[in-house]
Amino acid sequence: MSLTVSPELLEQAERGHVDDDAFLDCIRASLPYAYDLVERLAGELPTADRDFADNQISPADDAEQGQLLRTVASTAIRGALKRHFGVALAFQNCHRLAAFRPQAVDCEQYRRFVSAESQLLNQQPEFVNC
Repeated sequence: MSLTVSPELLEQAERGHVDDDAFLDCIRASLPYAYDLVERLAGELPTADRDFADNQISPADDAEQGQLLRTVASTAIRGALKRHFGVALAFQNCHRLAAFRPQAVDCEQYRRFVSAESQLLNQQPEFVNC
């Protein structure tokens, strides 16, 4: 399961409107590694010498890796984090998450990061089963 959902949050969802802050709290509590990683990258972005900050460190264990993969695989979770931190997110391999300045999605650095060429160049044998 991706998220641990409180009865109150489930009731909000059943009524058809989930409070953004409550959803973010659920993400933070359920996926702390991934939430902290996005928060760290967003914090590094203002002082970055390029249009993005990225993570190049593999998660410590399968649980952290699972959190990251569930985060980037969910449009709702990824979107909530993007809105909250004011970034655009891009993902490669098992752990290379990047936070881009939102306007950078129209720039060369973003296009290069999300290209097939970059994906292929960032492959390593240890990533086969990630």
